[in-house]
Amino acid sequence: MDDWKTYQLDEVYDFASGLSKPRDQFGFGYGFLTFKDVFHNTFVPDELISLANTNESEHERFSILEGDVFLTRTSEKQEELGMSCVALKDYPQATFNGFTKRLRPNGNTDIIPKYAAYYFQSPVFRRELTSMASITTRASLNNSMLADLKILLPPLPEQKAIAEVLSSLDDKIDLLHRQNKTLEAMAETLFRQWFVEEAEDDWEEKPLSSVGDFLNGLACQKFPPKNDIDKLPVLKIKQLRTGISSDCDWSTTDVDPKYIVSNGDLIFSWSASLMVKLWDGETCILNQHLFKVTSENYPKWFLYQWCKFHLNQFIAIASSHATTMGHIKRKDLDEAIVFVPSNTELENYSEKMNPLLEKVILNNNQINSLRALRDSLLPKLIDGSIMM
Repeated sequence: MDDWKTYQLDEVYDFASGLSKPRDQFGFGYGFLTFKDVFHNTFVPDELISLANTNESEHERFSILEGDVFLTRTSEKQEELGMSCVALKDYPQATFNGFTKRLRPNGNTDIIPKYAAYYFQSPVFRRELTSMASITTRASLNNSMLADLKILLPPLPEQKAIAEVLSSLDDKIDLLHRQNKTLEAMAETLFRQWFVEEAEDDWEEKPLSSVGDFLNGLACQKFPPKNDIDKLPVLKIKQLRTGISSDCDWSTTDVDPKYIVSNGDLIFSWSASLMVKLWDGETCILNQHLFKVTSENYPKWFLYQWCKFHLNQFIAIASSHATTMGHIKRKDLDEAIVFVPSNTELENYSEKMNPLLEKVILNNNQINSLRALRDSLLPKLIDGSIMM
């Protein structure tokens, strides 16, 4: 590591804040990099979905060029501060959000954009950034704070090698995600063909609540861990969306086993953000406001597709409730109708649907393994513990 160099961040980058405009200037115009784009991506998306009405002067001042690094500048939560993404190409006429900071390479040293993307997401950088973040009503970053941060840069050949190793894992993860989208689309197409377009008149109609067991979760705060060994993370609505993280709640394992959620279980969020998902994370404890959906008589794909089929209707019901948190009730499950074919027909359908579902679950397991490998390699490659 003798040829690795440590720089102050302002020796490598120039800092700029993003564009702020009235609400009525959004939704049309040119591409606009949002806070969420930065928060949820390693790299700036190829296509910016959000639009802003901007002029030539703004295009120049708030431009997005290859190599630019974007950090979330402010957040209500400290752990969300300084999340980053990096531009791998120029974005003509696109601009970026005022709640982000742009770090543009100033030419004093060379840094490969893909390496920068992983560096700014590494625990090495995030620990230093978090320790310097000022906390007022919300966490925030300013130019003087950024200038005091340090960045450790290996020579360009090593930057390239590190970036290639990590991006190859991300490419495999992305491929598996795209495969799953294709598999999900195939399964939904088959389901709609069989149960919507070609449904038989003599099929039995049953309420959704009767074909599956909708197990509501525990009030897990009543089941705190008894020690640091016999405990599991709690699956709440947030974790259903984003996965288990270090800031999740924990519960004792001394609960009825039916409340334990395993990879591949069918989970239905019936409150707040309604969604249906095949759980793709680690073993955890089911919290209230979530159903674990099982059945002794019907296959998992059948329950999954019918829950998804009725989801938009459930979302509409939940949004119509004049409460602080929209939800559905058991009676809504009773009123959602399911068409049930004969056992022979269901077995024939399962021969096509089960392999699709099993492949999705297998891909999710592979994604988790690849993520774990990437996340274990990332800090060691960035701090030089593993040399390329």
